[in-house]
Amino acid sequence: MHADTTARPGIDAGLRRVLIVLCTTEIISWGVLYYAFPVLLPTISAGTGWSLAAITAGFSASQIVAGLVGIPVGRLLDRHGPRAIMTAGSIIAVLALVALATADSLVWFTAAWLLAGVAMAGIFYAPAFAALTRWYGARRVSALTALTLVAGLASTVFAPLTAVLNERLDWRGTYLVLAGFLAVTTIPLHLWGLRLPWPAVEHETAHAPSAVARSRPFLVLVVAMSLAAFSVYAVVINLVPLLTERGMTTSAAAVALGLGGVGQVLGRLGYARLAARTSVRTRTVLILLVSAAVTALLGVVPGPALLLIAGSVLAGVTRGIFTLVQATAITDRWGAVHYGQLNGLLTAPVMLTAAIAPWAGSAMAAWLGGYPAVFVVLGVIGVLAAALSTAGVPR
Repeated sequence: MHADTTARPGIDAGLRRVLIVLCTTEIISWGVLYYAFPVLLPTISAGTGWSLAAITAGFSASQIVAGLVGIPVGRLLDRHGPRAIMTAGSIIAVLALVALATADSLVWFTAAWLLAGVAMAGIFYAPAFAALTRWYGARRVSALTALTLVAGLASTVFAPLTAVLNERLDWRGTYLVLAGFLAVTTIPLHLWGLRLPWPAVEHETAHAPSAVARSRPFLVLVVAMSLAAFSVYAVVINLVPLLTERGMTTSAAAVALGLGGVGQVLGRLGYARLAARTSVRTRTVLILLVSAAVTALLGVVPGPALLLIAGSVLAGVTRGIFTLVQATAITDRWGAVHYGQLNGLLTAPVMLTAAIAPWAGSAMAAWLGGYPAVFVVLGVIGVLAAALSTAGVPR
């Protein structure tokens, strides 16, 4: 078992510092590396002549790289802690953003996104989750909830900020400014704010990571969470097209999507109580089924607009809780000893399906004749994920 840092005298101040640091760096990292891109996408295409599909492909590739690199990063996290990894990730992120801003060809632009994917593996949720899981021990749920609540505001802060910068600069200048901001905030915060001693762990043969990774419950869990992620994140990207097909204006649909972000926050606020009152199998199935039902209903219900907006908020609630279900999936089943390595193995395919979800949703819409049918299919996929998750718990 790992050493419980929560029981050590004088450790609370250090834990609070770590949580504040990670809340700050996660909202900045997600805002700069992820949520700035959709805002700048039309400007990049207009300024370079590159197609939207080609530009988006580079961004999607970064998510795949992040998932793959996250596997060895997870092993390093278990052994050495997050300080060096997250500091290096911030430095690489700055270099990637400068490369994006100075790219004069689509090949260079795509290569810069691949480098950004390496950075994401070192500074996005996975290493932050691993850090809080080990440091906070039994209190990890409250820490993870706080982190995801703050980081969930990344789009709220950085989407409008990016738009303002883009109005005054071009997209290249915007990325340079964002790179500078990320450099002067996250690099020193990771370097100086994550100095808390990394708790030692005892060898645990019953839950050896290689044995767990080959076990049937783990493999089933990977498939279930990947299918669920595909359904959840395809809804996010394809919600606005669905609502406009239902007769809503683009601005109204955008408001509905934004209110879904509020739903995320509300869902995460209630997760600790849900976790305390349910078993891991029950809450996983419950959240995935409710998410699937809401998704399918969005595809079936034609209106009115208020009902569709309510559906968007409910989808946000389940999406917010799903993030925490995924974050605690390993510790709830196999403990925290090898969290970094096992979570890396779980996260890689989840990020892959999340990366292809936007494209897949659009492709299915063209094939099925519209977005309502897509949401019904996504709901069915969510039900399948819920069913599989029942077998993703070790006995």
